[in-house]
Amino acid sequence: MADNTITPVYKRVLLKLSGECFCREGETGIAMPELASISAQIKEVVEAGVQLAIVCGGGNILRGKQFSEASGSIIPSTAHYMGMLGTVINALALQDALESSGVPTRVQSAIRMEGVAEPFIRRRCIRHLEKGRVVILAAGTGSPFVTTDTAAALRAREIDADVVLKGTKVDGIYSDDPMKNPHAIRYTDISYTEVIRQNLQVMDAQAFHHCMEQKLPIVVFNYKKVGNIGRVVSGETIGTRVSAEGGGSPA
Repeated sequence: MADNTITPVYKRVLLKLSGECFCREGETGIAMPELASISAQIKEVVEAGVQLAIVCGGGNILRGKQFSEASGSIIPSTAHYMGMLGTVINALALQDALESSGVPTRVQSAIRMEGVAEPFIRRRCIRHLEKGRVVILAAGTGSPFVTTDTAAALRAREIDADVVLKGTKVDGIYSDDPMKNPHAIRYTDISYTEVIRQNLQVMDAQAFHHCMEQKLPIVVFNYKKVGNIGRVVSGETIGTRVSAEGGGSPA
């Protein structure tokens, strides 16, 4: 978008940000420059009139499954709850970063913690969106053994989102890991069934199944390129679009 103008083709958007979005490459924790970059892009989109809900991952703080396997003493369900609390930390950090730039927000948590966040209530969430507030959805679904990708798909269905945007550090879905296979092919568009058949693990299979049932398109793109969130909501062809009609077209 050379003129930096965002003309949205979607009214209501669910943006999934993995925990890696909150830290520098190869690091953990929260890096303020990363938060500032994401916040600036989000602000542009909201000012263009997009109703935006965000689901946060928590891998920059703790991945429940990996932590349980490594610890040997923390049971898996406890480790998953710990990971959910990590997503709340990210949500609160993103809330302050957005509000410091003038973007009104609300954090809603699937695990009740009224001191820092509202409980997730569908009708209240939609009302916030209609009033122009960004709603940051934390703690996944509130249940262990459910990924935040699946939580994003479920929340998108609940709030009647027009699209799920999956922000990553790669520029779409590839036939193989592009970091390991230089001959991997990037798709511009692909169907849900083809993603599942090829076991392309950019999101878990449950998330794709939920979106397929609702015929809810998914766009996987590189959020690190400044302005890409705005480009996606403007309908530009970047990243990979997953839909019922996708044909597995290479870039």
